Amino acid sequence: MKTLIFGAGNLLLSDEGFGVHFVRHLEAHYLFPPEVEILDAGALGIMAAHELESADRVYVVDVLALQGEPGQPMRFNKEDLMLQRIPTKLSPHQIGIQEMLLLSEIRGRCPREIVLLGIIPASMAPGNQLSSLLASQLVPMAEELVKELRSSGLAILPRR
Repeated sequence: MKTLIFGAGNLLLSDEGFGVHFVRHLEAHYLFPPEVEILDAGALGIMAAHELESADRVYVVDVLALQGEPGQPMRFNKEDLMLQRIPTKLSPHQIGIQEMLLLSEIRGRCPREIVLLGIIPASMAPGNQLSSLLASQLVPMAEELVKELRSSGLAILPRR
C-alpha cells in the first residue's frame, strides 16, 4: 500500500508555506520505508494529480482559511473533501486539490484514503519563514502523523 504525504503551500507567503515546511521537516528528521513518498508539491495543485492517483492513502498538509485560533490544527477525511463539508475555502490550493480529487474519482483513480491535515495560519505576509506559532506546530504535528503511520505497520525511524 503506497502512502503519499503531500505538502502544499507557497513558500513566499510565510504560513502559507506550512505544508512544504512540514514535509521538509519530516525528511530532515525521519527515515521512511519505500512505500511512503514525501512530496513537496508547493502550489502545483492539479498538476500533481498523477502523484495522488498513484497512492492508496494520501495525507495532504496545508493551511486552512477557517474560523478558529491561529495555530489550531484540524483534520478532515476524504468524505469531508469530496462532499465539500469544509465550511469555507481552504488555502488558495483548495480548488486545485478538490477538483483534482473529483477528477480522479470520475476517472476511477482516486486514492482509497485521503486525510487533510490543516492548520490555521497566523500570518500570510510576504516572507519565507513560518510565524513562530506555526513553526512551533511542526514537531507535534509530525509526531502525530508518524505515530499514526507506525500504528498502520510502517517502519519509520528517527534520522540520526
